[in-house]
Amino acid sequence: MNSKPPRLYGLILSGGQSNRMGNDKGLLTYHGKPQREYLFELAEGFCDNVYFSARQDQLQSFPDHMPVITDQNTYRGPFNGILSAHSAHPNVAWLVLACDLPLLDKKGLYELVSHRNQDKVATAFSAKGSGLPEPLIAIWEPQALVAAKEYLKTVQSSCPRKFLINSDIQLVEPSQEDFLFNANSMEEYQLAKEKLG
Repeated sequence: MNSKPPRLYGLILSGGQSNRMGNDKGLLTYHGKPQREYLFELAEGFCDNVYFSARQDQLQSFPDHMPVITDQNTYRGPFNGILSAHSAHPNVAWLVLACDLPLLDKKGLYELVSHRNQDKVATAFSAKGSGLPEPLIAIWEPQALVAAKEYLKTVQSSCPRKFLINSDIQLVEPSQEDFLFNANSMEEYQLAKEKLG
C-alpha cells in the first residue's frame, strides 16, 4: 500500500480530428464557453495542474496563457495524447477527460476522484452493469502508463479500453448515466443542449 498517492494532474484531450462532428468538439459551447475550457476549469477543482492535449496544428487556437502538451505522434488514437502527457510528467497520475463530455459536472467528477484507488492501474467510470471501463473519463496511475507503453509494443490495437479491460482497475458506476454521454455528431450535440435545458 502506498502511503501517499502520486499527485493528480488533469489532461483535457483536445487533439481528436472531430470527423463525425464536422467541427472541433473542444470549441463547441454547452456552458457559455468552449467545452475544452469548461472541462479544464472543472478539472482544476480536483487536480494540482491541468493541461490541454493538442495536435501541433491546433496550437494557434489556444491563448498563450493556456498550458498545452503537444501530441508527440508516437502512438495512435487517444494514447497519443495520454502518453505524450506521461512523457512530460512521468511521476504523476492523470485524470483524463475527453473533450466531448457535455453532461459531466462537478458532482460526477467528484464521484470519480473520491473513488480513486492508487493501488490499481486506473480508476475509471463504467456504464451501469456493463463492466466496461471508460478510458477517457478515468484516472491513470503512473504505473499504468509505463505498462501501456510496453503493451503497445506487442499489440495491433491502440485502444485504451482494451488495455484497461486486461488490467487491474477500479471501476466506478456513476450515479447518473448522463455523465458518460459523449457528443460525436451534430444530432448528439443538439440532444446534449436539450438535456442541459
